[in-house]
Amino acid sequence: METLRFDSGSLEATEEFMSRAYTPMRIGGRPHDTRTLVVRRAGQGISVDRLALDYTMAYDAGVLNKVTLLSIHAGTVVDTTGGRHEVYGPGETFLITRPDRPYTGEVRAARYTVAMFDPALLTDVAATGSRGGRGPVELTGHRAVDAVANRRLGATMAFLRDQVLAGPDTDGLVVATAVRHLAAVALASLPNTALAEEAHRADSRDAGTETLRRAMTYIEDNAHRDIGLADIAAAAYVTPRAAQYAFSRHAGTTPLGYLRRVRLDGAHAELKAANPRTTTVSAIATKWGFTHQGRFAAAYRSAYGAPPATTLHRPGA
Repeated sequence: METLRFDSGSLEATEEFMSRAYTPMRIGGRPHDTRTLVVRRAGQGISVDRLALDYTMAYDAGVLNKVTLLSIHAGTVVDTTGGRHEVYGPGETFLITRPDRPYTGEVRAARYTVAMFDPALLTDVAATGSRGGRGPVELTGHRAVDAVANRRLGATMAFLRDQVLAGPDTDGLVVATAVRHLAAVALASLPNTALAEEAHRADSRDAGTETLRRAMTYIEDNAHRDIGLADIAAAAYVTPRAAQYAFSRHAGTTPLGYLRRVRLDGAHAELKAANPRTTTVSAIATKWGFTHQGRFAAAYRSAYGAPPATTLHRPGA
């Protein structure tokens, strides 16, 4: 196991060390208190560093070629890569940058842990699990998918740092297994292409005729209410994307397209039954969710071959 300790009050020495230990970078600003402490523990395929900076350090760094996860213990880290302004605080664990991209930001009087490993491990781990897919697996988002995932990822990094890599004679197999576990937890915790493929397959499986039937029934029973795609999908017990797939495959439309047609039919039936002396086209259209009268009139004419006013003021009404 490799251990390394850097403790300096020189900003120039810190910039040189950071460029050597991570990637070439420039450190901005010239603060008075520049004490930097870095303690590295590394094994085969993994390095886990604990850093403490008592000042604000702006950085402009090159490509890391590693999956690089940060877990904040105190202070904040601000990611400004590509015009972003993402602020991470204590208790947050996240991906600082994609392995193939440079990154910029600030470390503001922070204490944090950095774990780095080969991005190819993500594909290797995904191929042996239920998320096996085609091509390389990549992390596509920086923040964890939820609070539980965030805590799990931070705890895994801490275990690797304090338990697996703590001793001078750590067993290589133990380290390799722990690193694979970290990669697996990263895949389960952060948005990635494997999760997206798995979600797509699940949505595709759920997009059957039974899903369509449940969604249509819900729409027909609730078209007069203020409902949307999320409500329709929940009523059909699927995701919004699965509901969209079901309508596209089996009905040649979308959930909201079908909702508009049901509402149009409801307005048509009410216009036919209404008394033109006590109601208006506008009132009926608004009741059925059509707030733009011009668009309602155009859709109505396209569906029924006549403007809505003709239906309301039909002979004999």
